[in-house]
Amino acid sequence: MVEMRKRLLAQIRAHRKSGTAELFKDIDLELKERLDGAIAELESRISELLGRDSRLADTARILRSVPGIGPVASSTLIAELPELGVLTGEEAAALTGLAPVAQDSGTLRGKRVIAGGRRALRHVLFQAALLASHHNPTFKAFADRLRKAGKSHKVIVTAVARKLVIIANALCKSRREWEPRHP
Repeated sequence: MVEMRKRLLAQIRAHRKSGTAELFKDIDLELKERLDGAIAELESRISELLGRDSRLADTARILRSVPGIGPVASSTLIAELPELGVLTGEEAAALTGLAPVAQDSGTLRGKRVIAGGRRALRHVLFQAALLASHHNPTFKAFADRLRKAGKSHKVIVTAVARKLVIIANALCKSRREWEPRHP
């Protein structure tokens, strides 16, 4: 639903640029209101489901304790990676498509890329990584080190997302909340 709303908002912007916004104004407004309502309803249902199961509620609390992981990221991790907490860090990174894979053929020969995994989860983790690299001192320091080493933005976000899922997995495994490190 969120993806549909993003596409609709892009379409609305395109209508404005092309001068056809007035033609579609009522339809666009109605569609946006319906999508907003559906998203709110789904978020409410997700919260209700998490509240009914103490183990899931505890997992959500643990995940939300990590700066950068909000309600969407925690709910998505719970739904799309039910194995969270029983995996190794490498397995968690691989299942999310954030583990580096050697490319042995084609134009990328000898390079390492990310591939496979659960696409929707990877996209949510990228957003969480962007937040974490700005608002979580631990991840900010990590991202800054990579930036100083000359790494590209995409590599930095991917590395932060990978570190984020590995830490989330470890916290769920130990059933404890995030504790920031103090220098």
